[in-house]
Amino acid sequence: MKTAVIQFPGSNCDQDAFHAFATVPGLPARMVWHKDESLGDAELVVLPGGFSFGDYLRCGAIARFSPIMRAVTGFAENGGVVLGICNGFQVLCEAGLLPGALIRNECLEFRCTTVELRVEEAGPFFNREKLGERLMIPVAHGEGNYLIDGEGLDSLRKNGQILFRYAARGSAADRRLENPNGSVDNIAGIRNRRGNVFGMMPHPERAVESFHPSRDGIPVLKAVLEAAKSGAGVGV
Repeated sequence: MKTAVIQFPGSNCDQDAFHAFATVPGLPARMVWHKDESLGDAELVVLPGGFSFGDYLRCGAIARFSPIMRAVTGFAENGGVVLGICNGFQVLCEAGLLPGALIRNECLEFRCTTVELRVEEAGPFFNREKLGERLMIPVAHGEGNYLIDGEGLDSLRKNGQILFRYAARGSAADRRLENPNGSVDNIAGIRNRRGNVFGMMPHPERAVESFHPSRDGIPVLKAVLEAAKSGAGVGV
C-alpha cells in the first residue's frame, strides 16, 4: 500500500503523518509537494495538519488551488481513498470533496489537548466493532468548528457519514466543555457519501507511539488502510 503525504507551504504535521504510515504499519510512503501535478502510483493520499499558506484568507482556501489538488480530486473521483487530518480536513471541505465548512473555534482560542471521541457507525471500516466505542486522540487547532446546514446535517446522519463525535457526558454545560471547538452535533470527523474520502480534526498520527497520549490512532490508520486496500468507493 503506497501512501502519498501532501506537503503544502505551512504544513507542520507532514513528518508525523509520514512516520505514522511508513514506520508504524511499515508501508511505503513518500512526500508529494503541492506544486506537483501527479500522485504517481499512490494508493492512498493523506493531507496532513498544519497551516497551509499561513491560513491566510481562510483555512485551506488557498491550498485548495494548489496544482496537486487537481490530481487529488481526480484520484478521489475514481474511488481512491483520501484522508484529511486537521488542516487537511479543512482543505478537503474547501475543495468540495467533503461537505460543510470549518471555522474559528467558538471559544476563539487555539485548543491543544487530548479529547475523548465517541466512535459512530459509519460503514464497514469506521465502526465500534473495529475501533471500539471510545478513543483518546489529541487535537491542536484554532479553526475546528465544523458547520453544515440543517439539510446537510440530516444527510450526514441518514447516510452514516459521521465518523466520530466529541464524547458528550453529563449536563449541557459539560458537553460544551468537552467539545473543544463548538462543532455542530459534536462532530469530530466525517466521510463522503461514497465512503472513500475521510476528514477529521483530531490527529491519529499523534497517537501511535508509547510516548504519545494514547495509541488509539493506530486502529484509525488501520481503518483507512483497510478502506484503501478494499478499493473503497463502498457507498453504504
